[in-house]
Amino acid sequence: MTNSSQRVAIVTGGSKGIGAAISLRLAADGIAVVVNYSSDQAAADNVVAEIEKNGGKAIAVAADIGDSQSLAALFDAAESAFGGTDILVNNGGIMKLGMLADFDDTTFERQVAVNLGSVFRGIREGAKRLREGGRIINFSSSVVGLYQPTYGVYAATKAGVEAMTHIAAKELGRKHITVNAVAPGPVDTALFTTGKSEEQIKAIAGMNPMGRIGQPDDIASVVAFLAGSDGGWVNGQTIRANGGVI
Repeated sequence: MTNSSQRVAIVTGGSKGIGAAISLRLAADGIAVVVNYSSDQAAADNVVAEIEKNGGKAIAVAADIGDSQSLAALFDAAESAFGGTDILVNNGGIMKLGMLADFDDTTFERQVAVNLGSVFRGIREGAKRLREGGRIINFSSSVVGLYQPTYGVYAATKAGVEAMTHIAAKELGRKHITVNAVAPGPVDTALFTTGKSEEQIKAIAGMNPMGRIGQPDDIASVVAFLAGSDGGWVNGQTIRANGGVI
């Protein structure tokens, strides 16, 4: 068991990319972390090992966040290991691109289940189980405002996340639970770089006012602010952490 005064966070998709950076940053801030992963246990174990090496507390928990029972299972794991939960970071997601006319039902339904369904179930579970002063931090994407071809289903799931974020903030405010969303632009992770040439990545970086794409730590810093004491009066907001691209 952890110290009763220590805060506890669940990070979905917490073993790689932005999720790993969030897990490490929250742990560095003194928060015990439930590192969720879907299939790559080794990656999750590596994050936990690094947290523990630096004196923090963490566990790795497998769960397919597209499954209807997954978020409840993650809260159960947090309560069993650390006594409760204070912060839920709904970071996990998938991005499958394609023209709307060519999108098949299976791919559509999977993307909705993971990107939107997991956030819905996380909010629902968090409303019942987060401790006083809890934080829910959802993940949208800056592509919501770009309306690019092939991003139709992905952007729609993220637009839904933003809508639920704003409404949940109003519904849960009396419980002293804040609900916000972070909407990154392009970030140097496998989710973004896979399938893109070096020239394409450089071109996208060149379109940013700051001349680069984001790094996972750029996003983790925003999450840490929202999860920390300085973010307590921020509620119902979507923060577009993208270097000013839109």
